[in-house]
Amino acid sequence: MSFGENPAVHEKTAHPTGSPALQDRIAQAIDAAGGWLPFDRFMALALYAPGLGYYANAQPKFGAMPQQGSDFVTAPELSPLFGRTLAVQVAEALERTGTDEVWEFGAGTGALAAQLLDSLGERVRRYTIVDLSGTLRARQQARLAVHAGRVRWADALPDRIDGVLVGNEVLDAMPVRLLHRVGGQWHERGVALQAGALAWRDRPTALRPPVAIPGTHDYLTEIGPQAQAFVRTLAGHVARGAALWIDYGFPEAEYYHPQRSAGTLMCHQAHRADADPLADVGAKDITAHVDFSAVAVAAQDAGWNVLGYASQARFLINCGLPRFMQDAPLPQRAMAHRLIAEHEMGELFKVLALSRGVAPWDAVGFVQGDRSHTL
Repeated sequence: MSFGENPAVHEKTAHPTGSPALQDRIAQAIDAAGGWLPFDRFMALALYAPGLGYYANAQPKFGAMPQQGSDFVTAPELSPLFGRTLAVQVAEALERTGTDEVWEFGAGTGALAAQLLDSLGERVRRYTIVDLSGTLRARQQARLAVHAGRVRWADALPDRIDGVLVGNEVLDAMPVRLLHRVGGQWHERGVALQAGALAWRDRPTALRPPVAIPGTHDYLTEIGPQAQAFVRTLAGHVARGAALWIDYGFPEAEYYHPQRSAGTLMCHQAHRADADPLADVGAKDITAHVDFSAVAVAAQDAGWNVLGYASQARFLINCGLPRFMQDAPLPQRAMAHRLIAEHEMGELFKVLALSRGVAPWDAVGFVQGDRSHTL
């Protein structure tokens, strides 16, 4: 059954490829919580439970083809021109903020870090990676060995950060809460156990989406308090700097469109998408699109300035991707085109740029096609 259906409880038996140890851990958490676990807590365990969650285990994740054992491909893995082009904006931000350090959150295989370090050269004195995955950290260290003198890994944020922060497909992996309107009444959707299997269970709630959803039809959606808390937390540490968040998502008006009645929650496994996070737990990614309006408002309330908001295509074109493509071999040009094609990553992915502790400027990535007015 899909998320759009009405019954308050749907049984979802975990697929054998999931992790039995992780399912036991989740079952214990459900019992400890009184028989019902909010979805954001379930999602946090499914993705990040030490040694068991999707991002904490050793199975492959990133790659261009499922034959590699991977589940999805990110822009830096798709084309090295992504990082080379992003480096144009990072270099400008370093100059404008008068800093020489880059912080990357959720560095994956280290592909983006390598591309930025190669492109920026000595402009970056130190490159700091914050990643919850110990297995990915090992891959990052191997890939970035040539830059070992400038790269470090941080387990906690220092009191003060001066530099440029980068996060590609980070916000979408932050746990979300699910809200389900059924028969005109709002419920929070969580996870319970039914006959030993994970099952959906809805409870009445006072929580609401940030905007009213027109109509009386049943409606499932997400809210992302953790992503909002994340940018607020960073504001407490960044004294002088800028941040670039690249992810798939929408502004508020599109995110909570009345026709988006099944929400945006999605899973990725072997380069296939499905909408059942209760199956194959620990063996597949769970994501939700980003409400960029909510992130931008939370950032502004915490003292960030919004420098720009644009589609990935417009941002990369502004930063010179077509020029870099001209000098690349044909196969590389074909792959780089996927970064800006509307039916690929160009329109669905957005770039949100923030600054703090410096006067805002007309950032190069947003000189044309800035959509900040839609947030």
